[in-house]
Amino acid sequence: MNGFLELFSQYDVLGAFLVNIELTLWSALFSLILGVILVVMRISPISSLRAVAGAYVELFKNLPLTIIMVFMVLGAYAQLKLSFSDTFATNFFWLAVTGLSLYTAAFVCESLRSGINTVPLGQAEAARALGLGFMQSATEIILPQAFRGSVAPLGNTLIALLKNSTVAAAASVSTETSSLMSQMIEFRPDVIIQIFLIFAFGYVILIIPIGMLTTYLSNKLAVRR
Repeated sequence: MNGFLELFSQYDVLGAFLVNIELTLWSALFSLILGVILVVMRISPISSLRAVAGAYVELFKNLPLTIIMVFMVLGAYAQLKLSFSDTFATNFFWLAVTGLSLYTAAFVCESLRSGINTVPLGQAEAARALGLGFMQSATEIILPQAFRGSVAPLGNTLIALLKNSTVAAAASVSTETSSLMSQMIEFRPDVIIQIFLIFAFGYVILIIPIGMLTTYLSNKLAVRR
């Protein structure tokens, strides 16, 4: 017990988890916005939009996240001069958020598309019969039902995003959990078991409530047919 207390007093463990939570929340917001845009493009009657969205999803689904995060630093920042702030820590934080958002949006799109598949075809036909255009049908009829049908996959995507936020170290975010864990192991190898348990249980504590909430919402919002 003394070992745990000593580690918490020497290192800002809670602060590191807070950084990962912030990365997750911002990335969840931006990836949801981009994911909705992509899924609308994928069901669009315009073939070129479907092709672009399909290519995006396939590309980012099959790219390792680490490569994306390294590109955000060495490519987007160093070569393309993309910068969000003059402060290095803030700039790398938002570069990491950008990389996580671009990557996760592909999975959000697929989760929403699985929800769209649960919407009966007759719903879209009825919307057309009422004279609604594609965007009206998508935003007012199809997507609201798709969200209800994709709560569980979206919850799983959020859980994956929280765990993927540890890859932010590859984007030079030095204050998140994986960076702190490496630092703690380097300087305190005598308590490596305690270090492992701190971070393992920390993520378990964060992830279990998300799983429970999405399960509850999935059952609560399920469309009864």
